[in-house]
Amino acid sequence: MQIAIEISMYPFRPDYEPPILDFIDQLKEAEGLRVEVNDMSTQIFGAFDTVMPKLQSAIKEAFSEEQVTVMVMKVLHVPEG
Repeated sequence: MQIAIEISMYPFRPDYEPPILDFIDQLKEAEGLRVEVNDMSTQIFGAFDTVMPKLQSAIKEAFSEEQVTVMVMKVLHVPEG
């Protein structure tokens, strides 16, 4: 089952860019994911069973490093064919 996820990260701190870039870099290093970045969000594509554990790990790391961070996600099932 293929999925696409659009995610936006909002660290509540004045220098918000470094934690966002770290989060994106962690996702880009993960095998089995296609990661596309634009000015508004990051899109992640791949197999559900590959994407979700890697995304969970990246979110957990971001939350452990930041005091307050909001993640907004949309998850789409991409029919094969």
